[in-house]
Amino acid sequence: MSGHSKFANIKHKKEKNDAAKGKIFTIIGREIAVAVKEGGPDVSNNFKLAAVVAKAKANNMPNDTIERGIKKAAGDVGNVNYEYVTYEGYGPSGIAIIVDALTDNKNRTAANVRSAFTKGHGNIGTQGCVSFMFDQKGQIVIDKEEYDKDADDLMMTVLDAGAEDFAEEEDSYEVITDPDSFEGVRKALEEAGVAMASAEITMIPQNYVELTEEADIKNLQRTLDLLDADDDVQAVYTNWDE
Repeated sequence: MSGHSKFANIKHKKEKNDAAKGKIFTIIGREIAVAVKEGGPDVSNNFKLAAVVAKAKANNMPNDTIERGIKKAAGDVGNVNYEYVTYEGYGPSGIAIIVDALTDNKNRTAANVRSAFTKGHGNIGTQGCVSFMFDQKGQIVIDKEEYDKDADDLMMTVLDAGAEDFAEEEDSYEVITDPDSFEGVRKALEEAGVAMASAEITMIPQNYVELTEEADIKNLQRTLDLLDADDDVQAVYTNWDE
């Protein structure tokens, strides 16, 4: 995420997703399968599944596709063998990188992630080596073009629902929540008919680092592109101030 306009980066991500919508739908489908296996198919009683469904909707996945995915996962629980793994490391100039993956082959995923770091002149570190630089938060982004009502009303809606912070950016509104309050805030916005450009549990850097050398930017971008192309990779977080 950028240290400035959050939505500019969201739009960039969504453009990339739109160019490879099949991939993002496959990724979300895996997340649905794991969430159903862990907590059942009832969205109202499965927080993790509710969060995945929110992510699916923010990525414009059709409701019938979401429902089919849940039903399929509920009937195929015994065959779901994906597991979450997290890798931490450093890019050029010590940029902190966290990689969340969902895989059925940890050896394959570890090799691919390590290769992406190496090709970008970075290196994998030990568990916890950079995660202390981030805070896990719920983040909801609302495009100003999709919301034509009063900003104060929006702020009161999210704060009353339990949000920690509300910020107005140049092109969007950003809502930050504690992870435990995320679903309540998201549901309040949904019930109010507010369209969300992004709604997810994410890792937000405590501080951002700017890269000034062109070679460092190129190498970091190579690592991020390789990770983005890996079907096992669910999300990548950095403290790079783009």
